[in-house]
Amino acid sequence: MSIPRAPLLLGLSGLLPFLWGAATLMSGDLAAWGVQNIGPRFAGPFVLLQYGTIILAFMSGVLWGFATRATGEVAAFGYGLSVLPALWAFFTVGGGPGSSAVYLIAGFVGLLALDWHFWRLQLAPEWWMRLRILLTVVVVSCLSLLVVR
Repeated sequence: MSIPRAPLLLGLSGLLPFLWGAATLMSGDLAAWGVQNIGPRFAGPFVLLQYGTIILAFMSGVLWGFATRATGEVAAFGYGLSVLPALWAFFTVGGGPGSSAVYLIAGFVGLLALDWHFWRLQLAPEWWMRLRILLTVVVVSCLSLLVVR
């Protein structure tokens, strides 16, 4: 089954802040333009780290929604797992751009494992992993630019 159009387009549009942040890391001129016209928190490491933290917290909510489709101990365990991405971001991000990026990368890789778990239990849509792998590869690639700087 292919990824439905709405989730695919919304997922891809959700990559725009990551791609913008990566572009402003790679181009000093673009970063300067962004700082001058949009503001410093919307360029370079700031946008990557802030948006990455927000998205991990958002994905906790998505996983919570999947847990609501289960019952009993599976649901309880699912609810517990669903809060991990938000807690991970809260407790690990903030020690500087490089280390924060490493922690966010680990968070997104861990999130992919949680996505797979919910998908394997048939709590996520059949197409879910195709979408999540695509999005995760782009997110991790963009965040990796902060690690290699």
